[in-house]
Amino acid sequence: MKIAILSQDSHLYSTRRLKEAGEKRGHEMKVINYLRCYINIASGKPSIVYKGRELENFDAVIPRIAASRTFYGCAVVRQFEVMGVFSANESQAISRSRDKLRCIQILAKEGIGLPVTGFAHDTEDIDGLIKAVGGAPVVIKLLEGTQGIGVVLAETHQAAKSVIQAFRGLNANILVQEYIKEAQGTDIRCFVIGNKVVAAMKRQSADGEFRSNLHRGGKAEKVKLTPEERITAIRSAKAMGLRIAGVDMLRSNHGPVVIEVNSSPGLEGIEKATQIDIADKIIQFIEKSVQNGNTNGSRIQY
Repeated sequence: MKIAILSQDSHLYSTRRLKEAGEKRGHEMKVINYLRCYINIASGKPSIVYKGRELENFDAVIPRIAASRTFYGCAVVRQFEVMGVFSANESQAISRSRDKLRCIQILAKEGIGLPVTGFAHDTEDIDGLIKAVGGAPVVIKLLEGTQGIGVVLAETHQAAKSVIQAFRGLNANILVQEYIKEAQGTDIRCFVIGNKVVAAMKRQSADGEFRSNLHRGGKAEKVKLTPEERITAIRSAKAMGLRIAGVDMLRSNHGPVVIEVNSSPGLEGIEKATQIDIADKIIQFIEKSVQNGNTNGSRIQY
């Protein structure tokens, strides 16, 4: 098969691993910087041009879209879908998961465990907003933040008010969530491919830090999931419409609670922690999907 990896940087660990895994299985792998593509929207003959040449005869694409480039990245993925090319994750699912508020609303509708969450536009009733999520301490998140950036733990009511007022003063959209104290600075990343959790790791925050992101100095190790955690991860990915997802959750006193569903989960931390070849599993999943005729261009939704 001919498979495109949509990535801004061919040297990134995840991009390199996917390219290596595909080539090892005999496929022609191309890394394409989606920001350098332009789209030719023509009735009956849609196309994508990259470095002055039309991209043709691709069987599948693997989107690795940066959060800050979601809009344009999804437009390129959608154009591949219009051309009848299978996408490991559909453009609509990527867009849906990147909107943190929409993501939480969809998960809540599906009855999936979540931290109590508040969202408001006006700052006149901050006290009520904080009270609605159980009071301080609370976690305050920028809707546009990634890799732990824009996530603040406010340990007192007054600190929470100050942070919320500051963010809203900058016209930033934020979520206010209950703080799951019993998680003790750890979370679990479940890597979902299709309808199966293929790997899971526990991430522990660095000393003096409540965020467990590996980019923030957290440490990772392999973890054994409970049946409830495994089911929650699969249901969360399915609710977002994602075929490949990283589902992050906390272990609370009332069961697993999902804090994020990632449409472009990194491979480095979880492959090293679990010693599982996830890149190869992704390529195998794409092979089966394409062989079964599971292309998405004919059923794309807008």
